[in-house]
Amino acid sequence: MRWRSPSLFWRTFLLIVVLIIASLLAWAQSFRVFERGPRAQQLAQQVISIVNITKSALLFSDSSLRRELLADLADNEGIRIVPREPADVVKPFPDIPMLRLAADEVIERLGPATQFAAEVNNVQGIWVSFDIEGDGYWVFIERDPLARDVGTRWIRWAAMATLLSILVAVAITRVVNKPLRQLADAARSLGAGHAPETLPDKGPAEIRTVNQSFNRMVADLTQLERDRAVLLAGISHDLRTPLTRLRLEIDINPLPEGARQAMAGDIEQMDAIVGQFLDYARPAPQQPKTVVVLASLVEQALAHARLAGDAAASVQVRLDASAAVDGYPTELARALENLITNASRYGRDPTSGRLELSIEVKRQDPHVVLSVADTGPGIAPDMVERLLRPFERGDTARSEARGAGLGLAIVERIARLHAGELRLRANQPHGLRAELWLATATPA
Repeated sequence: MRWRSPSLFWRTFLLIVVLIIASLLAWAQSFRVFERGPRAQQLAQQVISIVNITKSALLFSDSSLRRELLADLADNEGIRIVPREPADVVKPFPDIPMLRLAADEVIERLGPATQFAAEVNNVQGIWVSFDIEGDGYWVFIERDPLARDVGTRWIRWAAMATLLSILVAVAITRVVNKPLRQLADAARSLGAGHAPETLPDKGPAEIRTVNQSFNRMVADLTQLERDRAVLLAGISHDLRTPLTRLRLEIDINPLPEGARQAMAGDIEQMDAIVGQFLDYARPAPQQPKTVVVLASLVEQALAHARLAGDAAASVQVRLDASAAVDGYPTELARALENLITNASRYGRDPTSGRLELSIEVKRQDPHVVLSVADTGPGIAPDMVERLLRPFERGDTARSEARGAGLGLAIVERIARLHAGELRLRANQPHGLRAELWLATATPA
């Protein structure tokens, strides 16, 4: 499966989101690193102060008031003094960088024999050991002196900030990419043969300049198309009048039968060329598209081609009656007739002159494929692009028949008019296969 490059909207959006996430991660890391040291020092300082004050109170307070002092510390400050026993079960703090820094500071200030624990005898808190006249005690602090009443609110705030940033990123991306999307849609419509809507003359100076240039280009192309249609129609009309007179002169005047047929053939060739000019110069249809069943178009095109009366022609038809497209029936019929005419002229066996023609209509969701294949000499792969250009002819093997080199160009133009594609490829074992890929009709 071929990987498709994401659109400019998603590229811009993902870039902004990545920058937002990177900024949040950098902020979180910076906050964690720069807050760790001051907070650890503050925690250590408060613990040291509590231990020193408690120790001094026990040493220098009146013995009659000592019990009241300890009760007041326990009730109001959550600080208790507990005798330290050899059997105490001590559990240290987990290896967290901030707590490790705080513990190092406490031990350095209070002495190497000081213990800094998170749990003693299954009671959690902050436990710090000290000695008074050879007796060991624990200072137990029920609450973290630096505990902040924030809980997980900072996580909610970070999530809200991230969500808001993503919504702003979507809005910014839409605003930035909207003019480019309008330009891309207009260019796609122009490439399909339709006249796009005029792009707005607003926005940044660069966007206005591009839109103005595109609008002028569309106007120039529309006028050029109109002038070309008028010119070719006029020339074709002026040519058909003398051709009609020549055909009448041939029918009236006594001429040898061979000369009559040769002259009539030349006139028919010129008339066919004039018809191709008119088909190529015809503007895009103005009426809305309708649902077209391709099987019926194939049957009509074969009837017009009159291949049934050609003893040197064999036609195989495989049609899917359910294959339908949204399109213009007249244009699609013209494209099919051109493909059949092209195969009839150029797809015959060079030796026997026999035509083996295969026409198939099949569904290949989301497309309908109409293929016309012959068993003639075929074309070289490097000639495919040339044959789709106006007034281009194939090599000598395929150029002995008559034509102006507009047949496949007309088909390719009709394919683009239907947002489809004309593909030319080699037929097996030899010959040319022309495939018209069109979108399946949208269900009503």
